[in-house]
Amino acid sequence: MRVLTVPNWSFGRETALLREFADRFPSDGLTLHYLEADLDHNRTVSAFAGEHELVFDKLIELADIAFDRIDLNHHMGVHPRIGALDVCPFVTLPEWDVPFEELDKKVGEFADRIAARFDLPIFLYEKSEKGRHEADLPSLRKGGFGGLADRELRPDFGPAKAHPRLGITIMGIRDFLIATNVNLATSELKVATEIAKRIRTLRLDGDERFLGVRALGFPLASKLMTQVSLNLTLPDITSVDPIVEWIYATAREAGVRIAGTELIGVIRERDVLGASRVPFKQEQVVDRVRR
Repeated sequence: MRVLTVPNWSFGRETALLREFADRFPSDGLTLHYLEADLDHNRTVSAFAGEHELVFDKLIELADIAFDRIDLNHHMGVHPRIGALDVCPFVTLPEWDVPFEELDKKVGEFADRIAARFDLPIFLYEKSEKGRHEADLPSLRKGGFGGLADRELRPDFGPAKAHPRLGITIMGIRDFLIATNVNLATSELKVATEIAKRIRTLRLDGDERFLGVRALGFPLASKLMTQVSLNLTLPDITSVDPIVEWIYATAREAGVRIAGTELIGVIRERDVLGASRVPFKQEQVVDRVRR
């Protein structure tokens, strides 16, 4: 069964560790679509695809490297996080013809495997959640790593206490989403946070332009900029360009110039025409790259 994974790791300032990750690719049977670290977020996003057994084995290999080096007690970054391997989604495309029930069973077996190997609580989310707790990422991440101390947990796999260095990991099958950032040429965070808040409010009010759009505002101190970070969870309904253009217009009204946009992770061929405002590399188009 072919699957894409987009694991988010809580390190972004250790260049040697990033090189070690990169040295593990190319790998027979796997396609690396994305591997980038961010200094301000202190986070590394990776994306690779292949047969599920190879994907699972590569995740264990990367975790073996990273988990010895990450300690969330000393982690500082603007992005919300609750684990060293903060979130590990698995995604399939319709043309891959993967039976959901069969893949979901394999994901559960893998979650059990990684929980036992690292003594790590694993919470299943999105389509894999079994009714034990909240299914969405923002709810599961609420309180962050600092909020885990001395809490009794009810994970799907692993111990009932967070790992003292690695926290917890959120894992499961989710629908395809597009993650993109709009960077603002100002160090004044209020503009980015107000734009993000307006997007969330308009979405909750039922404005169809913002269906499935999650937004947060972040400072980018190393660049003297700020950022509106977006997850488009319904890309078949909500295209990238109209959201980015709305942010452009809203920022201009506030007297702020756009510094640039970026695609985090992957995009599908069908989304490309509606994402002309966001640069990306050939390998980020997950259904265009040769296996």
